[in-house]
Amino acid sequence: MKQNLFEYHSPDNFTSEILESVDTLGQKQKHLYLKGICLESEVRNFNNRVYPLHEIKRAVETLSEQIKKGSICGELNHPADLQINLERAAIQISEIYMNGTQGHAKLKVLSTPMGQIVKSLIGDGIKLGVSSRGSGEVDPYSGKVSNFEILTIDVVSTPSAPNAHPAPVYESLLNANNGYKALQVATEAQRDPQLQKYLKESLTGFIKDLKK
Repeated sequence: MKQNLFEYHSPDNFTSEILESVDTLGQKQKHLYLKGICLESEVRNFNNRVYPLHEIKRAVETLSEQIKKGSICGELNHPADLQINLERAAIQISEIYMNGTQGHAKLKVLSTPMGQIVKSLIGDGIKLGVSSRGSGEVDPYSGKVSNFEILTIDVVSTPSAPNAHPAPVYESLLNANNGYKALQVATEAQRDPQLQKYLKESLTGFIKDLKK
């Protein structure tokens, strides 16, 4: 029998970035995105479940096709069921794809009330994870999942897969000349408390400027 499956992923393997786009009036618009691991196969997660690679791959491909046909939103924190409540929408799934044994996603943070909360939390240095929301059958002995389907991805505070939390990296740094250096800085920041403090102060100011 299928059951609801909520699988958390740590912010440690997630990044956030601000991208600019131009609207129909020629005005520049800034959008915050979260990017990183949202699904992991062939590894036992904190819920004692194991997702075979073929299950994850099929579910990711199905959701990717759904994204091409229409918008799929995610909420801030999980609801109790599988219904997507647009009043609590915080993100839109822009892209989902496989990278080896992992499913990766790019999530656009919306300008909704819940999306604004996500932006504020990230701007204040709060580490947020993401969590897939779907359904499947779980073997009670091995913990292996079958007939897995992904409904959406939500933004959460407490992760459950071994890898998946956000550490902000911003588009103002990720240009053609400085992108690689910015990624190096983001990686080093995870091991250097002083650099973390500096980046937090700098990026908090950047987020405040963005809200003006």
